[in-house]
Amino acid sequence: MKKVKPIVIENAKIAFLNFSGKEGKYNPKGIRNFCIILEENLGKDMEAAGWNIRWLDSRDESEPPVPYVPVRVNFENIPPRIYLISSRGRNLLTEDSVNILDWAEIENVDLKINAYAWELNGRTGIKAYLSKMYVTIIEDEFEKKYNMLPDSPDSAKNNIGGCGSCDVCDGSCGEEEKE
Repeated sequence: MKKVKPIVIENAKIAFLNFSGKEGKYNPKGIRNFCIILEENLGKDMEAAGWNIRWLDSRDESEPPVPYVPVRVNFENIPPRIYLISSRGRNLLTEDSVNILDWAEIENVDLKINAYAWELNGRTGIKAYLSKMYVTIIEDEFEKKYNMLPDSPDSAKNNIGGCGSCDVCDGSCGEEEKE
């Protein structure tokens, strides 16, 4: 099977986000993925080349179906490089933090997907795996106002003296340790 070149898409439209690997109707637990909505010509070209392209029926019957490609986000072997872009800069997301993209307000996505050509029982195809992605988020007025403050991982614990093990901390458990 011939080697298939990676595909780079700037200003990509992504949908059906499951960076947390949550189990669902169309997703087994632990499998992280999302879909890229494609321009019709690119979808047809990729489908002709063997990529796993699916077609989403349009809500308006006068509009043609919209092509999309499912993309797997796999942190085993060679993990993808996923960056969150904000006014504070660029932050590399890890396997433990990438799930924040499931609920982020996304302004722009630039990405690169690798092709995995497969053959099974006489059938062949190309599956998409995420290689690199830069996700620019939309920041609200408070995020912009307070973005100059550094994040403190244990800020509630340090500021009120609590242990952080209860839902509503008044710091009284810290007083017991002092006695």
